[in-house]
Amino acid sequence: MTPPGLRERKKQRMYQVLSDVAVRLFLEKGFDAVSVAEIAAAAEVSKPTLFRYFPAKEDLVLYRIADHEGEAARVVGEGPSPLAALRRHFLRGLEQGDPVTGLSDDPEVLAFHQLLYGTPALVARLYAHLERSEAALAEALGGDLDARLAAGQIVAVRRVLAQENWRRIAAGERAADVRADAVAAAERAFGLLAGGLPRFA
Repeated sequence: MTPPGLRERKKQRMYQVLSDVAVRLFLEKGFDAVSVAEIAAAAEVSKPTLFRYFPAKEDLVLYRIADHEGEAARVVGEGPSPLAALRRHFLRGLEQGDPVTGLSDDPEVLAFHQLLYGTPALVARLYAHLERSEAALAEALGGDLDARLAAGQIVAVRRVLAQENWRRIAAGERAADVRADAVAAAERAFGLLAGGLPRFA
C-alpha cells in the first residue's frame, strides 16, 4: 500500500487539528455554547475553510470515532468465522481498554463520552454513524436479508456491552474492577449470537 503523499498528510493533520480544537472548546463551554466562528478563530482558519473539512458542527466531534464506522466490516474477514473474528476483536479491545468497548476510565475519555451522549444533536448523529456501520457489516456478511438481520443484532450487542461498561465506570467503578465482568458478559453475548446465527459462527 502506497503511503499518503504530503498533500494528503497535511489534509489529515488539518482534520485532526480542527477536531481537537473544537472538542477542547466543547468540553470547556458545552457544545451549544460554542459557535463555528469561535472554533475557526481558535484554530486560526476561516469559516469557509472549516466548513470545507467539516460541513456540520457535529462532524467535528464524530471525527474522533469515524474510523470505527467500518471496523466491524473489516474485522469479519480475519476469520475463522465472522462471529469468531468479532468476538476476538471485542475481547482484545477490552484487554487494551479501547474506549469503543466502554472499558476506559481515562478522564479525557470519560469527558468526551459525556459530551457525546449528553448532547442531543450528537446522539442523533451517532445513530446515523451506527446505521452506516451496520450497513457496512451487512454487506461484508453477504448483503442478503440474513446478513442484514445478523448485522443488526451484532451492532446492538456491541453497543449494549459498551454501554453497560460505561454505565458502571460513570457510576464510579474503576475499569480494572469492571474488566472481569465485562469479559464474561462479552463471552456470553457472543455465545448467544453464535447460537442464534449459525451461518456466521
